[in-house]
Amino acid sequence: MDYFAYRDGVLHAEDVPLDQIAEEVGTPAYVYSRATLVRHARVFREALDVLPRRQIAFAVKSNPNLAVLKLLSSEGFGADVVSGGELERALAAGMSAEGIVFSGVGKTRAEMLRGLEAGIGQFNLESEEEGVELAALAAGHGFTARAALRVNPDVDAGTHGKISTGKAENKFGVPYDLAAGIYARLAALPGMDMRGLAVHIGSQLASLDPLERAFLKMGELMRAIRAQGDSVTHMDLGGGIGVPYKAGEVFPSPAEYGAMVARVTADWDVTLMFEPGRVITGNSGVLITRVIRVKPGVTSPFVIVDAAMNDLARPALYDAWHDFIAIRPSGETITANIVGPICESSDTFAMGRAIDAVKPGDLAAFRTAGAYGATMANTYNSRPLVPEVMVDGDRWAIVANRIDPAAILAAERVPDWLAE
Repeated sequence: MDYFAYRDGVLHAEDVPLDQIAEEVGTPAYVYSRATLVRHARVFREALDVLPRRQIAFAVKSNPNLAVLKLLSSEGFGADVVSGGELERALAAGMSAEGIVFSGVGKTRAEMLRGLEAGIGQFNLESEEEGVELAALAAGHGFTARAALRVNPDVDAGTHGKISTGKAENKFGVPYDLAAGIYARLAALPGMDMRGLAVHIGSQLASLDPLERAFLKMGELMRAIRAQGDSVTHMDLGGGIGVPYKAGEVFPSPAEYGAMVARVTADWDVTLMFEPGRVITGNSGVLITRVIRVKPGVTSPFVIVDAAMNDLARPALYDAWHDFIAIRPSGETITANIVGPICESSDTFAMGRAIDAVKPGDLAAFRTAGAYGATMANTYNSRPLVPEVMVDGDRWAIVANRIDPAAILAAERVPDWLAE
């Protein structure tokens, strides 16, 4: 459920008409619903109440906006971060260091040291080499690094290839068959507190079956590690639950997920950790855009909008679907191609799709844009960075400014030897 709906023929975010925001902020712009974020956070958290010990770390990469993180912090969420920048955002939002998990395959020495100094709860190690480096760094600076070993279980998540992370050929984690030995060697290092295992097989999963297969394998590995004399007190089960992007799609509910996890892990006697992202933020946001013009095409007209692949990259990257709806629909429909102004053929949101009839100047919205939207934006074609807005009932605020090309240009320098 989300809080975007039509009232008197106008699409609203909670109690605010989206055309009001568009007129005052300009387009394109992301708009988030506070009520939707809160609802999704609570539904997910309550679904895990069946577990005796659990910790939830929001996947910051899905939406790192400071206001979003602050809101989720107030709902008791920690943070799953994959860079030093995300770590600083989580801390700035008031998330406790103890609730921060540092994931990612390419942590630098500076990032690891910053995590140690901040006292974060856990590093998810992606390789033995990373663990050896972290242990030496911790010992050399008088810290003890709490860590889990990320394991690649070689389970196909059944999702898009570019967001699948648990197959043998993916870059994430250590091979399943080698994990017990690696765990034992890392656990013996000074400066290292190996406390568990981590797994994450992919994003936007439409079935719980791959997750259950992965968790069963991780349970077997946990028992083998304990049998060799090492301690396992934490198991990080990652994220990955999908959300519907188009009408009629059905995905597992958080309650169904929680019930499956409770059944599989009943005898584990560990603290279970989770890293939800899209399932919390996906349907909490839209990207509003204005139609620039409608251009005749060979089979269907091209609806050219002012949002582009640099504002919402998912369609260009993954051929991803986002519903496109008019903010003031007339009731008529057309079949059209929706494209942006970027000079790339991949700057295409949809081809041959039935949509609300729109004309130049009309406002529209791309739905389900709260995850992997603004966070992936860039300035290609010297375009501005898109602003972000949060709505709360009948009030709203800009939570990230539009960064214009002039501001970006001001950060660049021409060396003296070119200025002569």
